[in-house]
Amino acid sequence: MRMNAVLLHELAIRSADAHPGAVALKEGDAELRYDELVAAIGRFAAGADSLGMRRSDRIALYLEKRFEFVIACFGATAAGAVFVPINPLLKSAQVAHILRDCGARMLVTSDDRLPLVADALNECPDLDHVVIVGRRPAAAESTFAVHSWDDVLGSRTRALPRQLDVDMAAILYTSGSTGRPKGVVLSHRNMVIGAKSVAEYLENSAADTLLAALPFSFDAGFSQLTTAFHVGARVVLLNYLLPGDVVKALAREGVTGLTAVPPLWIQLCQAKWPDTVADHLRYIANTGGRMPLPTLETLRRLLPRTKPFLMYGLTEAFRSTYLPPAEVDRRPDSIGKAIPNAEILVLRPDGSRCAPNEPGELVHRGALVGMGYWNDAEKTAERYRPLPGRESGLVLPEIAVFSGDTVRMDEDGFLYFIGRRDEMIKTSGYRVSPTEVEEAVYATERVAECAAFGTPHPALGQAIVVVATPAGGKTLDVDALLADCRRKLPAYMVPTRVVVRAEALPRNPNGKIDRKLLAGEFAAHAADGSQ
Repeated sequence: MRMNAVLLHELAIRSADAHPGAVALKEGDAELRYDELVAAIGRFAAGADSLGMRRSDRIALYLEKRFEFVIACFGATAAGAVFVPINPLLKSAQVAHILRDCGARMLVTSDDRLPLVADALNECPDLDHVVIVGRRPAAAESTFAVHSWDDVLGSRTRALPRQLDVDMAAILYTSGSTGRPKGVVLSHRNMVIGAKSVAEYLENSAADTLLAALPFSFDAGFSQLTTAFHVGARVVLLNYLLPGDVVKALAREGVTGLTAVPPLWIQLCQAKWPDTVADHLRYIANTGGRMPLPTLETLRRLLPRTKPFLMYGLTEAFRSTYLPPAEVDRRPDSIGKAIPNAEILVLRPDGSRCAPNEPGELVHRGALVGMGYWNDAEKTAERYRPLPGRESGLVLPEIAVFSGDTVRMDEDGFLYFIGRRDEMIKTSGYRVSPTEVEEAVYATERVAECAAFGTPHPALGQAIVVVATPAGGKTLDVDALLADCRRKLPAYMVPTRVVVRAEALPRNPNGKIDRKLLAGEFAAHAADGSQ
């Protein structure tokens, strides 16, 4: 047995040593065993080396979930390079921004995706090579060389370069809801320890089958690969079109673990679930925002034997907290406690610890703290800061991630999310969490989806606006909804206006409801008098 994995690609190598014939990945009807996966990773690493990729060079991937995506990610780190997964939902300008920002020297994409970004690629001065999965296009004038996947993934092998766990492994770009996407740099250590920590509390084993429904450009999505490879589990790759496709895949593949974001869980609650899913789905996990309580209750009725894990994560620290299933009944609105090998603090602006139930900033310390934002020293200094008040004789300060999220910690040490500091609504002299307003709206069971935000108001400072879609295809009775809210909320938290939309609310590339986009749309319509 190989020593414990310390480098990202060693997760797969270690599982191949232990379970060489076990299936690592499934895509449609095709399967890839662990021994085949590791061999392909080695060949990609050799191919990248032959094209001149060197330590810390960036290799970007603009692909849907497929074998080649996984091989290239882990093959990049095996070559000593850094992989940059790009959400396949992004358009040409966004892809080009990421490629320019990280200085990618190689892009792996497909023959059907290349035309979507081809014009922008010539504007990426560092890009030397484009590797095409599928049919290589006819030669065209470009500033980079074009290669087929099969040519790069030849039969060559090479000794892996010496690397350390503190070396860069990946750059994950955030969704950019507050501006252009920022690249979070993660080390091998961040990602490997994150895999071990998550697998520990989810109790993952080689017997598990995980459904990869979230994009791999999202830290929780990529975590499905790392946790599975850590224990030798199987991952089913799914590029779904409808929520029903997810449910069908759960039943067809005998999936034991599914991680998703609240908007997808809300949609899945409205899908028809085969009775057989409850027999094998061992756990569900929520990340990317608080799951509405009615959604959680519906899922628990559908899946009475399935353990629910409520989680909170920061891309800047890969994973942060989870609520054990045994605590869900007592505190369903909690994001839990720190994951293994991490500590979560709640601090005041002066760096002192908050008292129980006092709101403060969530601060993450430990081995999962990332390396900072790529090419952005100013934002790195804002978010990654020395931890104050550490009683030690260390010469070097400890760097922690200051999340920008407001939380509180109860007397038992359980954490509760209040809101992001930059999204808090200031109305009538109060600071209001949009998440708390949304929770109250969901609790009425009159809406399928909703988003709350503040809009300028001459008397209130900001008025609370809620955009919502009706539940179950019915007509939304706004007056009844507001009456329900008045019974549940103090007057200053009751929405001033409810905007009804028939179509699903917009998502950002990670599948979360895009609250900032909705606020911008509302402001634009209000300015031209159409609201």
